[in-house]
Amino acid sequence: MIASNKSDLPQGTLDLMILQVASLGPIHGYALAQRMRQISGGVVQVPQGSLYPALHRLENRKLLTADWRESETGRKAKFYRITNKGRIQLKAETDNWARLSEAMRLFFAAAEGDAS
Repeated sequence: MIASNKSDLPQGTLDLMILQVASLGPIHGYALAQRMRQISGGVVQVPQGSLYPALHRLENRKLLTADWRESETGRKAKFYRITNKGRIQLKAETDNWARLSEAMRLFFAAAEGDAS
């Protein structure tokens, strides 16, 4: 296997990242993708073919709501906002990732012979 700077996202991670960015305030799809890339230092680059279906899925699940507004470029864009249900889901998923991250840290520490 050849090392790469590209990271595949584990199942469900994209939804969590979208909810996190949307929790910061209303944002349209293109800006959301740019913000995700910026936050991750360029590691996360979500193609439109993945981003927009995820946004629609989250909207259908009532985790996001959206309305059409004028963007900073003067064009109409769909702005997404997290709902109360979305905030509850974000908290649950964030807590789950924190537990999983700690478990992985312990796993790797044990594998290196340092189970502290």
